[in-house]
This record gives sequence, structure tokens and C-alpha cells, in this order.
Amino acid sequence: MRKLYFLVPGTTQKFGGGGLWAQIKILDLAKQICAAQLVTYRQQEANFPFLDHLLKNSEPDEAIFIISWGFDIPKLIAKLKHYHVIYQAHSTGYNFTVPSRIPIITVSRNTMGYWGQKSPNSLIYYLPNHISDEFYNRGEIRDIDVLVQVRKSSQYLLKQLVPELRQHCRLELLEGYVEDLAALFNRSKIYLYDSAEYWAVNHLTEGFGLPPLEALACGCQVFSSVNSALADYLDPGFNCYKIAQYSLQYDVKKILSVLHSNENYVSSESFLAPYRTENLLKRLQIIFTEINSFFDQQKFLQADIDDLTQTQLIKLWFQQRLSKLTTKLKSTV
Repeated sequence: MRKLYFLVPGTTQKFGGGGLWAQIKILDLAKQICAAQLVTYRQQEANFPFLDHLLKNSEPDEAIFIISWGFDIPKLIAKLKHYHVIYQAHSTGYNFTVPSRIPIITVSRNTMGYWGQKSPNSLIYYLPNHISDEFYNRGEIRDIDVLVQVRKSSQYLLKQLVPELRQHCRLELLEGYVEDLAALFNRSKIYLYDSAEYWAVNHLTEGFGLPPLEALACGCQVFSSVNSALADYLDPGFNCYKIAQYSLQYDVKKILSVLHSNENYVSSESFLAPYRTENLLKRLQIIFTEINSFFDQQKFLQADIDDLTQTQLIKLWFQQRLSKLTTKLKSTV
């Protein structure tokens, strides 16, 4: 197995967010299977190798570089054109293409479907994000009625729903980084998350949506949007409630009704199992073994399947129309 280098722009606060934490979690799992290391490429840091320095002493066939930062992907693909590369795809909508020589690992089925259409000749795999073991229902007293995710939230949630709910219950805003998010979820009865507007404004998609799943694991009742990857695991009426349902008053009544029922969400182990360590290690082993084998064979193979380029699509469209026209003309003779 070749050594894996997980590329991130940096690890300091300005690069912090779900994408960085998700990559670090997968890196920690990968270390249990093979040699793996974090590498920065924008910001030089004392604790990690810097990509430009690393490439000066790297043989192209000895390692695999895993790239994931959406806006940087085209530049990284060009920079690493002589090296083995994996694209770990989170959000979609960046409007770049990935050559078929680069396998794609997707963190959601929504993203897998996107790349299955956009890059049909690539090796494509599904590896969901990791729910750490600390996210479970601890059975503690819940002194927060409603916990609200501020980042990525809609104007409706922050400007209309939150002020209304404040009049009826103990509501807390989650505005920044929290050291122990699992503890906060275990103090909360209901968790609100509404990211559809944020991603629509930025013309991107929710890559995975880890917080609602972590909240469910901790026993929170979840009210959430179900855009993009959230639809992978959220099932309104069964394991969550849809937020922003037609009317502010409808939302308020539903949330207060669930709050007054005083029932915690009970998640089954089978529901959470695909996102836990044991299952992800099994998937990682299979995925990395197959990709490593693919790279062993790649130098002997010819990429001879036509890509769905814009030119190819136009050609196929005209061929399809011509075929239909020919069939129609024959039927009238």
C-alpha cells in the first residue's frame, strides 16, 4: 500500500470548518490501515510537511495524494499531474471536471450521484463521514430546550423563528467553535439546522451535514432542512422533522409540541453503524486496496472510453435526433 498524503490548505482557525475536521477524522482512520500523513499546501506550519517541499523529494509512484478542498481542486490536479491522486468529494457545484485517471471518493450518496453523472468513466466510491464514539446519548439532564446552529442558517431561522421561540422556551445559539460538541448536544432537547438557503446562495451543495447526525446520535430531536446530502440519512416524520414548513406558526407549534412531549430521540445502532469506526475501517480497507491496485495497473492501460465532454454531448444529441428523424421518415414511406 502506498503512503497516503491528505492535503489541506492549512489547519489554523481561518481554515477551520466541517471539511477540515472531516478530513482529519478520515486521516486518523486511515492511519490504522497504512502510512498516512497530513500535508498543507497554502500555509506552511511547523507540525506538518508543506506540499512544495514534499514534492521535491517524492517519487511519483511511491505515494497517493488525497485532495478535497473544492475551490483548489483544478490547481492541485494540474500541480500533481505526474502523481497518483484521489479526489475526496464533499460539496458539489464547483464546475470543474476530474480526469478519469483520478479516482473519486464521495462522502454522500448525493455527491456520488453527481459524480456518477459528471465523471462516468472514473473509479467512484462511497465513504461517509465519521461519527466519533463520543457522540452518544449520555442520559444527562437537558437544560437547553432548543439549540440553534447559526453558521449556514437561513434568514428565516435566525430572524423569524428564533425570536418567536425565545418567547416560549430556553434557546441557545451555537455561534462558534465548541470544544465538546457532544456534551452540548447531550444538554439539548431539540436541535435546529437549516442550510438550504446558504448553499443555494453560494451555488454549492451540502457535502454531508454532520451536525444533525451527531445530534441524533446524542438523543436530540432534530428539525432540519433536507437539501442535498442531508437527504442521505434524514427522514422527516421518522427520524427528524422538516424545518421551514410553509408557515412560521406551523413550525413554532410543531417545535413546542415536540418539546413538551419531553421525549428524546432514540437512535438504533443499525442506523448509526455505517458512520462508526468499525464499518468505515472496513470500507477504507477495500477502497484503498482497490485504488492502490488500479494505480499499479494504470501505467499499462489506455484511457479509451470517451468522456462526456460538451463536444461529445452535442455530437450524441445530434446523432440521437438524426436517428429519430430517420426512423420517422422511414415510417411515413
